[in-house]
Amino acid sequence: MKTKIITLESHDDLISVRDKFSWAKTPRILLVWPKYEKIILRVLDLKVLHRHADSLGAQLGLVTRRAKVRRDAESLGIPVFKSTVAAQRDPWPDSGPRSRRIPKTPRRDLRKIRDIVYEKEDAWRTSLLGRILSFTAGVIAVLVVAGLFVPHVRLTLFPESQTQSVIIPVTASQSVKSVSVTGAVPARGLSITVDTKQSFAVTSNITVPKSKSQGIARFRNLGQTEVNIRAGTIVSTVTELPIKFITLHDTFLEPGLDKFLDVPIEALQSGASGNVPGESVLVVDGPLGLSIAVSNSNPITGGADSKVTGATDVDREKLRKIVLENLSRDAESKLLAQIGPNDILLSDTLEVLKVVNEVYEPAAGQPGKDLSLNMQVEYSVQYVLADDVDQLTSATLDTSITDGFAPFGAQKLKILTDPSTDTSGLTHFDLEVTRTLLRQVDKMKVFSIVRGHQLNSVKKELASNFSLRDDPIIDLVPVWWPWFPLIPYNISVEIK
Repeated sequence: MKTKIITLESHDDLISVRDKFSWAKTPRILLVWPKYEKIILRVLDLKVLHRHADSLGAQLGLVTRRAKVRRDAESLGIPVFKSTVAAQRDPWPDSGPRSRRIPKTPRRDLRKIRDIVYEKEDAWRTSLLGRILSFTAGVIAVLVVAGLFVPHVRLTLFPESQTQSVIIPVTASQSVKSVSVTGAVPARGLSITVDTKQSFAVTSNITVPKSKSQGIARFRNLGQTEVNIRAGTIVSTVTELPIKFITLHDTFLEPGLDKFLDVPIEALQSGASGNVPGESVLVVDGPLGLSIAVSNSNPITGGADSKVTGATDVDREKLRKIVLENLSRDAESKLLAQIGPNDILLSDTLEVLKVVNEVYEPAAGQPGKDLSLNMQVEYSVQYVLADDVDQLTSATLDTSITDGFAPFGAQKLKILTDPSTDTSGLTHFDLEVTRTLLRQVDKMKVFSIVRGHQLNSVKKELASNFSLRDDPIIDLVPVWWPWFPLIPYNISVEIK
């Protein structure tokens, strides 16, 4: 008998094998399991394939050596063979007779059963008029719900206002610990170090030493021993500001009272200040002055000065003043940045704590066409916290508030007089404080007046119940809706 042999592959499953059955037009279908590939077909899959082959009018057989598959096939009555040759040679067991399904005769009383099971609707529900009325009632219900929840309104009221203003004399000091209604507020301290380097062109002339004066000094022995006068021995005049000279070479003064020796000397400092008259160099510095005496019979000359461009003391003082002014402005701006935007800086208390560094280039007495100053200064200042000022002003203004009014918005502060600090360390200034008062409005009363009312009547009701300085602004959504919402949640009241 003709047999369709189907060799399974590793990717085959129940669906793919069923599709292969559909192409088989033979009375027998033989499924062959490969030796080295794993085929996943459960016992339930084999049962489905067996029934599908039966529905095609074919008998199903298997070729496999796997014990589990053989047991599953035998339990379902599917013949199993060792090879395809054996399947074509050996007889197949007869398949049992197939049972034919005979369809049942359709029932003729289904409509009657349906009428018994399902109750008929009332006539008014099935009529056209009844449906129109039901639809109309539903639409009305939806509109009513929308009318309750959809409309929103924002109501802006402008109640009667007053301006409250007062001038407060303020006294600030670091010795004050708390705010007082008398105007005393604590002052806080703050310090900062700033530096800068600035220069300007010099047009002044200064005197610069050009050469040193030279002369002869006569040394006399005051004892009976030889005295060694080394080079660099210092002698000087007896003036208020002594002018010093040094010997130029080593020499020995012979022993014996009033023995003398002339030695060349030179001024220690250059310039014309080293020119002195005769008999003016009379002092020997150091212990050597006990053994010898000195004098100059002739003037000591040769020292000279020259005029060059250079900074004078006046120039240095002028530059220092400019630099300090710039540093003060820089320190004040940086200190302002460190405090709060509403804190009050007491500029009158800005002072120099110490000069950290001050270097001129060139140094004093040195020539130069430009003078520069590198300066670093530490400053200190006092300030008043905005919270302390607000506490003082609020306490002062609240004592004169009108009944039925309440503060609205922030206070406006204006310093009328510049802060000035007295000798005791107290800083005084006048502060003007202004704020707006609005008549109090009961929002619950507003809700009760406007809920569910028309727009035209609401404005009149609000004007008659509240003292308003301007007409209220009504923003209603949607704009064509003629009534205020009934739900207070959909009404927002803003006071300006």
